[in-house]
Amino acid sequence: MLARSSPPGGTRGWERLGVAGLLIALLTAGVLLVVGPTETTDADAATAAELQVLLDDWARAVREGDDRALGTLVDATAPGLFESERRRLAALSAVPLADFGYELGPGPELPVPADLAARYGTAPVRAHRVYLRYAIDGVDERPTRRPVTVLFVHRPEGWRIADDDPDLPDAGTWRGPWDHGPLHLAAAQTAGGRSLVLGHPDEADLVDAIAAELPAAVEAVSEAWGDDWPRRALVVVTGSRDEFTHLVGTRHNGDEIAAVAVSDAVDPERGTATGQRIVFSPAASSRLDADSLRAVLGHEMVHVATRARTVDGSPMWILEGYADLLGRGTADLLGRGTDVTVTPDELRRTAPTLTARIRAEGAPDRLPADPEFAAVDSVLAYETAWSLAAHIADVDGLDRLTTLYRRLATGPVSDDEFDRALTEVLGIGTGEFVDRWGRWLTERI
Repeated sequence: MLARSSPPGGTRGWERLGVAGLLIALLTAGVLLVVGPTETTDADAATAAELQVLLDDWARAVREGDDRALGTLVDATAPGLFESERRRLAALSAVPLADFGYELGPGPELPVPADLAARYGTAPVRAHRVYLRYAIDGVDERPTRRPVTVLFVHRPEGWRIADDDPDLPDAGTWRGPWDHGPLHLAAAQTAGGRSLVLGHPDEADLVDAIAAELPAAVEAVSEAWGDDWPRRALVVVTGSRDEFTHLVGTRHNGDEIAAVAVSDAVDPERGTATGQRIVFSPAASSRLDADSLRAVLGHEMVHVATRARTVDGSPMWILEGYADLLGRGTADLLGRGTDVTVTPDELRRTAPTLTARIRAEGAPDRLPADPEFAAVDSVLAYETAWSLAAHIADVDGLDRLTTLYRRLATGPVSDDEFDRALTEVLGIGTGEFVDRWGRWLTERI
């Protein structure tokens, strides 16, 4: 599954490999909000500078594992926050960090409900959007940033942190793997350097198994896609639904998805993507055998490799079909180059739903539309996408399939643009392409 900046909803079954502003109400349901100033003053600038110093001290205490310093930064009224920060310090000590910091967001302070402010008596209270900036050493070329909502309270000795996830309208705080318990790490040397797998002690076996598969997955994807990607990855194995949701968003709960590839900022023109992660769901360890693990990892690795060249809105069938084909053939692609042959048995085994539909109704006469990948019965769309990629690789070769991917992954395309891309890459127009695909399926089913 590829999680994009505007990801579609929906999930796939386990036997399938999946895709992948602040609103302020001044009076809501009778709750009075204390609203901060809308214009920046010298006093605001001075306060912002003080808060940034506090955030810098907070980050330094976390990086250095200094819980004594941490105790001077967290307000005395927040013992729960202090204890959770101590647990974070312990978990993060295992992670090789190249950067870790907190940045005060550029926007104004957030409105604080009067009842929340009243808990601190007459002490001034402010809430701000803050960004956690971090980079994993050897993996991230640039830091990634994640939003954190912080409540500050002013004491005689200065500003203190009162909460890092206060109950505010439309507020939220990102949580990393280190916020969900002790970590177990496994490193792997891949073609681009060091790849890393993070998980928890209960998932140690899966963490180690993924690390063992990483070099082959990177090599196989590079054989098909080329070397114009980092050729390393950070993989996270989650231990709970909450952790999975924190890392991939609320559209996926991890019950029916094996893994998701997520990213931060993407610049297709420059070919860069930051914050790329492959996130395995909490049920993966009990539902994936060695073969399916290899296929899922290969699928998501394709998304990591192609993400910097993929624009949101590109046809889903080529995005997911290409990843599915390469993912399922990760081991077979090694050393095979561009020679891909799809047997009737492989087609029936890989696309049973599509096979049954063809036997009942005949071959498809159109390509799957993007909304079909978000439908409840999306398994047919994904099997169909795989069959399209397999058909192109089988008839035209893997090189031309990769070329077509690069042509179509540039964003939404019109019918004319799609027809022109097919003609230039495969030498046939849309109608003939669909007919040829239908005959290819029929011959094998």
